[in-house]
Amino acid sequence: MPSVSPQRSPIGVVMRAPKTAELIATHLRRQIVRGELKAGETLPPELQLMEQFGVSRPTLREAFRILEAESLISVRRGSRGGAQVMVPDASVAARYVGLLLQIQGTTIDDVYTARMISEPPCARLLAGRRTQQDLDDLAEVVAQLKAQVAGTDRFAPDPDTWSRLTYHFHEIILQRCGNKTLATQGAVLQDIVATHLRTRIAISHSDDDSPERFQRAIRSYQKLIRLLKAKDAAGAEKHWHSHMQGAAQYLLKDDLKTKPIVDLFD
Repeated sequence: MPSVSPQRSPIGVVMRAPKTAELIATHLRRQIVRGELKAGETLPPELQLMEQFGVSRPTLREAFRILEAESLISVRRGSRGGAQVMVPDASVAARYVGLLLQIQGTTIDDVYTARMISEPPCARLLAGRRTQQDLDDLAEVVAQLKAQVAGTDRFAPDPDTWSRLTYHFHEIILQRCGNKTLATQGAVLQDIVATHLRTRIAISHSDDDSPERFQRAIRSYQKLIRLLKAKDAAGAEKHWHSHMQGAAQYLLKDDLKTKPIVDLFD
């Protein structure tokens, strides 16, 4: 592995040379990002990697810890252990972004506003490129949501199941819209709001939590599917913005509107 000497920046400040473990982590990270190492694949044994990089076991394990912290690998110790490649999902980014927003005292209302700006355009994009599989997948989520509230006078559907299903409906819109940047940004915001949603449903005891409220949500999902099927891009964006505004009246009402997200991630 090539050595790296201290460098000076244009303003004369000495730049710290990366440690050997950081260089190894960078090399492996690059392979993961480029797809040379795929999710689920196990890295070569430690002894082989130590020989390949010409380093000691502590140095190699330090590199592993860096990649574990980034959720790029998972390391199992023992005779049958090893480092397995992982692909981080939006929840990893949401955790870091959430911490940054916490430091700034950001409220859930602030996060939801950003989400309302970014997600409806994804519905517009999806309308122009949706496939039958996209429509079928969205319809399957709706069918499962209907099963949650059908034939029951319960106070509300199971909060964890309802949250998981609605999360997946939004997830499909983001993932299938065709714009990876918008999809990733929206997924991070969605994950933060989903934490709030689980808390909101779990603690709510108001008349708004009648089965009819959940039926209204289902009808709104069905309308979006019809607009997507018709490839009505403008209609899909307008409806989804209206849907999210209506959802905000429920999710962000009372004192929860000013609730700092730090309270949600504790």
